[in-house]
Amino acid sequence: MRLARIRTDHGVVAGEYEDGIVTSDGETYTVGEDGDLVAPCEPSALYCIGRNFAETLEQKGYERSDQPTFFIKPPASIVPHEAPIPYPTFSEEVTYAGELAAVIGERCHDVSPEAAADVVRGFTMMNDVDALDQPGLTSRKAFDGSGPLGPWIETDVDPRSLEMHTDINGERRQAANTELMLWGPYELLSFLSERFTFQPGDVIAFGSPGNPGTIEPGDEVEITYEGIGTLRNTVAPPRE
Repeated sequence: MRLARIRTDHGVVAGEYEDGIVTSDGETYTVGEDGDLVAPCEPSALYCIGRNFAETLEQKGYERSDQPTFFIKPPASIVPHEAPIPYPTFSEEVTYAGELAAVIGERCHDVSPEAAADVVRGFTMMNDVDALDQPGLTSRKAFDGSGPLGPWIETDVDPRSLEMHTDINGERRQAANTELMLWGPYELLSFLSERFTFQPGDVIAFGSPGNPGTIEPGDEVEITYEGIGTLRNTVAPPRE
């Protein structure tokens, strides 16, 4: 099942998505006619894993750490599917990362890897937009518009062996399988839950393979994960 949220004249409506239609409480809403999709959840935070593919370590020259590396994006980082990604005014070197993301379904803390699947509502995709020329992970990755998310939540998918790819203007830039992750999704959820209490709608993004190249205003970014769908956004000029 795919769960989506659409902004209508009567506010945001959440329901089941199929073939461009969101159904909620017996009412149907056509995407593009009755409104546009918004982010599929409202997280209190987006917890992001870094350096989770061997390819990324090799590309950046990193050593594998003893435990996962992570950082946090705020809700202001979110950009919905098909909405423009604002190119940051303070950077001249911006890149992307096509990531699988879990959406938490219930308040939870200190969840075991074996029980992690039970607290997940489903999976979506995030683009970890990164201002590479800024110092420190927070200034690089936690700014407004740095977390495109969506388009929906897929509730029926096994995250442990999914093919993925990222295309920039139709050119393949990333391709991998989630089975190549150094730490698996449920292992990572458990690791983070020992440190944080998750709220319904919170997001955990699991990292991406190496990402050659940067993005510029006008570029179209498409992130596809098998069994989930495609997150698509175009990079907009810097805000004045």
